[in-house]
Amino acid sequence: MRFFNACTFGFMSPRGFTRSATWRDSLALMARETGCDTVLLAVAAMQDHAYSTEVDFDTPDVLDMDDVRAVCEYAKQLGLMVIVKAMVNCRDGYWRAYIRFFDHDVPHEPTWSEWFDSYGRFVTALAGTAEQAGAQMFCVGCEMVGADHRETEWRALVSRVRASYHGLVTYNCDKYQEDKVRWWDAVDLISSSGYYPIGTMKENFARIKTAALREGKPFLFLEAGCPSREGSENCPNNWQHEGRQSLDAQTSWYGFITEMILGNPWVRGAAWWDWSAHRLYAADAAPADSGYCVYGKPAAAILKEYSRQVIIREGQS
Repeated sequence: MRFFNACTFGFMSPRGFTRSATWRDSLALMARETGCDTVLLAVAAMQDHAYSTEVDFDTPDVLDMDDVRAVCEYAKQLGLMVIVKAMVNCRDGYWRAYIRFFDHDVPHEPTWSEWFDSYGRFVTALAGTAEQAGAQMFCVGCEMVGADHRETEWRALVSRVRASYHGLVTYNCDKYQEDKVRWWDAVDLISSSGYYPIGTMKENFARIKTAALREGKPFLFLEAGCPSREGSENCPNNWQHEGRQSLDAQTSWYGFITEMILGNPWVRGAAWWDWSAHRLYAADAAPADSGYCVYGKPAAAILKEYSRQVIIREGQS
């Protein structure tokens, strides 16, 4: 499998954001500043809370299929490949990993079958659009730790996706879950969220490699990133970490993980988190920004050099 050098784009963008012109400038800037050859378009449906069975994707807070097609079309014009990733968020702020129901149906209680029916309608609609738009990869879900064990339902969903989408199919498990998912054989590659502390990255790479070799599948990080905050290199997954603004923390983390990826060719890429489609800060505001985006920060230069090294190593242009 070719190497995917990606950056996440469009997460939580409003419905119809592609009707304005600014997002195009942001996407072109992302490609130029990072050297990435792939855009990962994150499409997040919404449900009211972690025990809701209604997954809503026809709502103003979820971008529509016209947005997906527009981003894919412009990405092609820029010479970028596209990964489309299905996600779901809870409106009450709870993380999607906590979505869970009784494993045995109980009368008058929400059920897994109801949730997968609703989520499946969203995912298959998105997969059909990804096929029409020529996306190179489709991801059926992200960080659904509470649902990972529902093997039968995930296999059925992947089968439905493959009926309309013919590119690479994956699932983005959460960090530390790469060796716990039991249905990797149903997808084309293993992917996970690589928010590993800088001090434990080597041991986690070794653990993930064992899982990938066991499954006989390529692997990539479909999310990975670190905020610009003091101490975030030790807890990169914690977006609520209250450390002081620190470019050095982000720079150190990016320097380490890119060296690890380049030194482990069994890792077939990463999708960095993240780049805003419609509210990117100005370049002169970068030194004060404490978020994940690398725009205008030293980490962007690290990604640019990493991209150059990827081209040399992989022979990709």
